[in-house]
Amino acid sequence: MKLSNFNFKLPPELLAEYPSPNRDEARLMVLNRKEETIEHKMFKDLIDYFDEDDVLVLNNTKVFPARLYGNKEKTGARIEVFLLRELNPETRLWDVLVDPARKIRIGNKLYFGDDETLVAEVIDNTTSRGRTLRFLFDGSYEEFRNKLTELGETPLPKYIKRDVEPEDADRYQTIFAKNEGAVAAPTAGLHFSKHLLKRLEIKGINFAEVTLHVGLGTFSPVEVEDLSKHKMDSEEMEIGTNAVSIINNGLKEKRRICAVGTTAMRALESSVSSNHTLNEFQGWTNKFIFPPYDFSIANAMVTNFHTPKSTLLMMVSAFAGHDFIKKAYEEAVKEKYRFYTYGDAMLII
Repeated sequence: MKLSNFNFKLPPELLAEYPSPNRDEARLMVLNRKEETIEHKMFKDLIDYFDEDDVLVLNNTKVFPARLYGNKEKTGARIEVFLLRELNPETRLWDVLVDPARKIRIGNKLYFGDDETLVAEVIDNTTSRGRTLRFLFDGSYEEFRNKLTELGETPLPKYIKRDVEPEDADRYQTIFAKNEGAVAAPTAGLHFSKHLLKRLEIKGINFAEVTLHVGLGTFSPVEVEDLSKHKMDSEEMEIGTNAVSIINNGLKEKRRICAVGTTAMRALESSVSSNHTLNEFQGWTNKFIFPPYDFSIANAMVTNFHTPKSTLLMMVSAFAGHDFIKKAYEEAVKEKYRFYTYGDAMLII
C-alpha cells in the first residue's frame, strides 16, 4: 500500500465548519463488511446495531484550550502559541508550536493577556515550528493552569476558517471527557448525546473507557510514498483494570466490541497480549495502522469521514477493506456527507 492509494477528490464545501445542531442527529453511514452493504441512517440509530453485553470503547480524554495568542517583546507582533504538551510542571516547561515561527528565536519573550501577568521565554528550537517555552508566572501551579485555561482558546483544527465561538467550548468536547491532556478532540465521540448514552445503557450495552491524549501528530501529513517509512508522533495513553476486564469478558463471550474512534482503536491495538486479549497499559504509543493489518480486539468501529492521504483514512481502510472504503467514500461524496472534525459519522460492523 502506497500513499497515492489513499488520495481522492474531496469537494471543499463538504468540510464541516459547524457540528450538526444536535449531537446524535449527524448522519451515519453503516458499512457491513461481510455483506459489503452500505446503509444511510442517523447517528441515534446506532443503538439498533448493538445488543445486551456488547461493548463500546470510549476515549475519555479531555481537550484543553491549547491555542494562545501572545505579543512579542519590543515589536509587539502577535504570535500564536499552540500548547502541545507539558514537559515539567515544576519548571513550567512546555513543548509548543509557534506561528509565524520565523520571528521566534531562543531568548525571545512573549507576553499574554491584557495584564501581561503571564510571560514565556523561548529556551529551545525543536522543529521548524516547534519551540520549548518556559512560562513565568507569579502564583501557584493551580493558578498558573487556571491562567492558561482563561487565556486559551478551543483548539479547532486549522481547516475551520471561522473564529472560535462560545459553543465550540462545549461541542469540541465529548460528553464523557474526564482526563485532560488532548489538543484535539476524539471526534467520533462527539456524536454521543446524554440521551443516546442513557438509551444504550438501558439496553445493557457496556462502556469501557480508555484514555489516549490526542496530539497534533494525528493530523500530521504523510510525506512518504512508502507507508512503512512514516513515523507517527507518540501520544500518551492509559488502559486501566476496569476497561481490561469489560473488554476481555466481551471477547470471551464473542460480543460486539466497538472502538469509538481511531484513537480508541489505536489504544486497544497498542496493548494486545500474545493470546489476543487486552493488557493494562500506561505510557506512550506511536502505533501506525495501515493495510494490511490484523485487528485483535475490536470487531466494529465508529469513525468520522477523513481527509485524503490521512493516517486516519489508512486505519479505517485496514479495518473495513481498502476497496470497500473507497466505494463508501465515493458514495459519501455523492450523497454530500460532511467530512472531518465536525462532520458526519460511519459505523463499520
